[in-house]
Amino acid sequence: MTSTQPKSVLIVVPARYASIRFPGKPLAQIAGRPMIQHVVERLREAASAPRIVVATEDQRIKDAVTSFGAEAIMTRADHRTGTDRVAEVAVHIPAAIYINVQGDEPLIDSATVDAVIQALAGDDAMHIATPCAPITRPNDIMDPNVVKVVRDFDGNALYFSRAPIPWVRDTGAKVAAEHWKHIGIYGYRRDALLEFPTLPPGELERIEQLEQLRWLENGFHIGVVETDYDSVSVDVPADVERVEKLLREGTAK
Repeated sequence: MTSTQPKSVLIVVPARYASIRFPGKPLAQIAGRPMIQHVVERLREAASAPRIVVATEDQRIKDAVTSFGAEAIMTRADHRTGTDRVAEVAVHIPAAIYINVQGDEPLIDSATVDAVIQALAGDDAMHIATPCAPITRPNDIMDPNVVKVVRDFDGNALYFSRAPIPWVRDTGAKVAAEHWKHIGIYGYRRDALLEFPTLPPGELERIEQLEQLRWLENGFHIGVVETDYDSVSVDVPADVERVEKLLREGTAK
């Protein structure tokens, strides 16, 4: 069923201070501003979402967010995933659609966020949506840090994996296989999001260490929308220099 009625949308940015590989990551300085500020300012360019909330477990991040005029909410420190943190926000702030954008995406593309919102707003039967982009660098196909996704005929995710899916068996047959990179932005309807913390983690999630597999293992459908945005996340301190270089060169979207 398709709906043309406008729906309330809330963008939630989980921003955890206690990162193992990069403590204090949301406050890392990028081109003279904390990373979380870059994320929020880019999200403000999204046409479909009037409200953005940073969800954090640390007062230092909340203070930094409010200092540049954005909204932040304190959440529990024991959440295992960003989705759990977004679900806590959903308990306190009602909305029809929630968008989960990680706080380590300083080059986030607002048009891709809008595409996820429109996918959910345009189809009442869709409960979860996420984007993908074509893989253009051959090395990324084999890189376990680049998560791949395959879809069914209706555009729903069949599987997410760190492995190269689909695998081309007959390399001599000139098979033209397309590989798609999963972009870690999620959109949820409120009922699905509130159910997530109650879902049992499955064996596939444990093996691949991909929380989105919990949805699939518990019978949910995930709609996947195409984009040309190739995300650049900050996972370790060395990634800061990479992002600053892209900003200087003007090649970041």
